[in-house]
Amino acid sequence: MPLWRRILRKPSKNSANISESKNASSANSPYSLDNPPPFTEQEQLGWRLPWIKQELENCSDVVYRQFSISTGQACTLIYLRGMADQTTIQDVIMRGLLNYDPSKDGDLIRFLFEEKAISVSEIQIITDSNQAISTVLSSGIALIIDGEPRIMTFPSVSSFSTRAIEEAPNESVIRGPREAFIESLETNLTMVRRRLKSKNFKTEEITMGTETNTRIIIAYIDGVCKPELVRELKRRLSYLEIDGVVGSSTLEETIEDSPFSPFPQVEYTERPDIVSASLLEGRVSIIVDGSPSAIIAPVTLAMLMQTAEDYYQRYIAATWIRWIRYLFLIVSLLLPSLYIAITTFHPEMIPYKLLMTIAAAREIVPFPAFVEAFIMELAFEALREASIRIPKSIGQAVSIIGALIIGTAAVQAGIVSAAMVIIVSLTGIASFIIPHFDLGLSIRLLRFPIMALASILGLFGITCGLIILYIHLLNLKSFGIPYLSPFTPLVKADLNDTIFRAPWWAMQNRPILSTHNEKRQKNNARGWEKQKEE
Repeated sequence: MPLWRRILRKPSKNSANISESKNASSANSPYSLDNPPPFTEQEQLGWRLPWIKQELENCSDVVYRQFSISTGQACTLIYLRGMADQTTIQDVIMRGLLNYDPSKDGDLIRFLFEEKAISVSEIQIITDSNQAISTVLSSGIALIIDGEPRIMTFPSVSSFSTRAIEEAPNESVIRGPREAFIESLETNLTMVRRRLKSKNFKTEEITMGTETNTRIIIAYIDGVCKPELVRELKRRLSYLEIDGVVGSSTLEETIEDSPFSPFPQVEYTERPDIVSASLLEGRVSIIVDGSPSAIIAPVTLAMLMQTAEDYYQRYIAATWIRWIRYLFLIVSLLLPSLYIAITTFHPEMIPYKLLMTIAAAREIVPFPAFVEAFIMELAFEALREASIRIPKSIGQAVSIIGALIIGTAAVQAGIVSAAMVIIVSLTGIASFIIPHFDLGLSIRLLRFPIMALASILGLFGITCGLIILYIHLLNLKSFGIPYLSPFTPLVKADLNDTIFRAPWWAMQNRPILSTHNEKRQKNNARGWEKQKEE
């Protein structure tokens, strides 16, 4: 609708009638939505249910189930359709109410609560109607009884459908457990609790989001995690005032130390075994309701280069795989830049026969090496993003088309050289080896400015870029922990689980920087060998 028509538009008669009726009803009532009744006197109780209905106006999924008990009192059950368990409502709550005998006990609430006439695991007695509404919106049930100033709520009666526990799609292993987090907070917390059967495992729940009221669990092990780490995490979360928390990424961007850094400063995982292992190291985890990924903090660069598979394989093989990861991390960051710098500024560094092969391949290419690499890298990034977003049924077709365009067709058309196709392919494979997706995304992003420096200053430009990157990483911290620890600052005791993984019996201490309780196991984990010799 044009702007001038919106300005000249008059309100309709229906809207005017609705507003007038609302104003009339509010004028006749001594209370309003901004001034609810205190609900302390018996004669005011008749206003409670209409007030709740007015608060939940235009909520078609709210059910008001009204019935009467043997005393003649009217009762109303309030719940959300599809979220509250109908079996509990019909066979447990209503049966307990209908079996009430006023001749034995005159207090209905005491009869239901103390005599356990309703066999529900969690029952709360409240007097605040706003709290009752919050319980209903959180998939609970509220029971209102005529003439009773108290409200009985049943918070733990949800029955909405959830996704089944499946194998982690992004963090698969060969020997480890197959289960992964889902969107249910209770299920995710249960999977962690199954692994940490200790009274020291603490879980503190908070609610965030004025509209979503999202439940968030802060999990840690008391006596292992530093108390100041938990306090700092709560302090940072306390500054978040937002209308909704729809995922863990909202909290991730809020609590990290350097929000403008391309590097992730917290770790996320969809595996409960990784969360349990991280808590045993003295770190803290955040589990968000509705999110299949948990946040772990603090984190270092060495931690982001580790996977769950490292701890389920033999330490020799795990060490070798870690070396490969670090090697291809460097390849993913520097290989295109090195190709641009050497072919443009330092051709004398290439063997003569190889130099002639590269020169012959680039003879028909109309672009310089930087433009050629930039086009190929950009096309590869577009192909990778498309493969993630498109439906799986046509994913293979897009992969084949992309391979033909980026590979054979581009070389035959003379747009790029065959050597550049090999360089970009090796770089793409190397980026897939990086375990943490956010870290790999940071490396892919930093690859382009280093390529630009290589095209301007050659190897000197690459060196300048690496120095700037190193200075940034030196100043980067995650909840006070240096990002490059235990390499910088050097902590020799923590080097046994970084570039190489020591055997389990040799990792006797937890990381020093993340906990006060350093001792993990006794020094004689293989003491049976000495006993055998004796």
